[in-house]
Amino acid sequence: MRYFASLILALTMLCPSLALAYDVLVVQSKHDPAYDKVLQGFRAAFRHTERMVVLSDYAETDVVRIVREDRPGLVLAIGDNALAAAKKVHQTPVIAVMSLSVTNPSVNQPNLTGIGMYIQPENYMAIFRKLKAHRIGVLYNPARSGWYLRQARQPAKQAGVELVLREVHNPKETLSKLSSLAGQVDALWMLPDTIAVTRETAEAYFNFSQKQRVPVVSFASAYLGLGAAAVLEIKRGDLGRQAGELAASLLKGRADTDEIGFPDKVVLKTNQGVLKNLGICPGEHDLCHLRSVDYACPRCDQNVRKLNGFLPFESAVLTGWPG
Repeated sequence: MRYFASLILALTMLCPSLALAYDVLVVQSKHDPAYDKVLQGFRAAFRHTERMVVLSDYAETDVVRIVREDRPGLVLAIGDNALAAAKKVHQTPVIAVMSLSVTNPSVNQPNLTGIGMYIQPENYMAIFRKLKAHRIGVLYNPARSGWYLRQARQPAKQAGVELVLREVHNPKETLSKLSSLAGQVDALWMLPDTIAVTRETAEAYFNFSQKQRVPVVSFASAYLGLGAAAVLEIKRGDLGRQAGELAASLLKGRADTDEIGFPDKVVLKTNQGVLKNLGICPGEHDLCHLRSVDYACPRCDQNVRKLNGFLPFESAVLTGWPG
């Protein structure tokens, strides 16, 4: 028996691949239906063996120790807390999804890649063109989303859009920054910036919209019920599939491990009641006839033309102001 055990140990040392108990260590922040959809997409796109750890199930989890002992091929981190735990791993590739902090320069490291929660700026510019909105108000925190607005400059210029920017360093500044945009903008653009947009300040954007008669374009369908005119939302299943394809490429040595990508596919949804209330519909805008539409990112498959001819996809329209 001792000889057999020694033989196994020797084979493991000579053939490191035998030490891989599974392909992917899935580290998930908590139990959440949104995370489950991402994981379903990941599993559908990439056949693999895995171990799953949900951080909220434990008082403390040492992801570094798990990786050291189990030696998975890569780590999939789902959520911000999962990324915070997984970024302590420095040798094994880490793919991060459903994390707003993944694009923060402070978490950049050579073995980290993933898909961010910000959508291609070109997709938003297509909506602003449809709305005939030329001056777009944006509240943002430089540390959270300054990088994104720098990337948005060129697409905005090409679309004939001027970004009217207001820096927010504390959520308490939101009301005053919004007030400074009164009479200055044709639309508001809400970013997934946790300083500029919080649960307590979100309503202020829609109050501004009603008083100033300008539409709000946001990033999550939950805001349609509060008064957003249109939202671009990440399709979580497709996000998972994109991560699965990335994982397959990483394990084959065909992908870089230090780049954060944009989501390939998003869905556009509108609130027809808000559009009509603002006097945008009825009218000639394609948005007036839109329910919901999927399209892929223009940089990924060069189908920018789809942005200029929205086609109905599924009914996801709301019919009035909330309340």
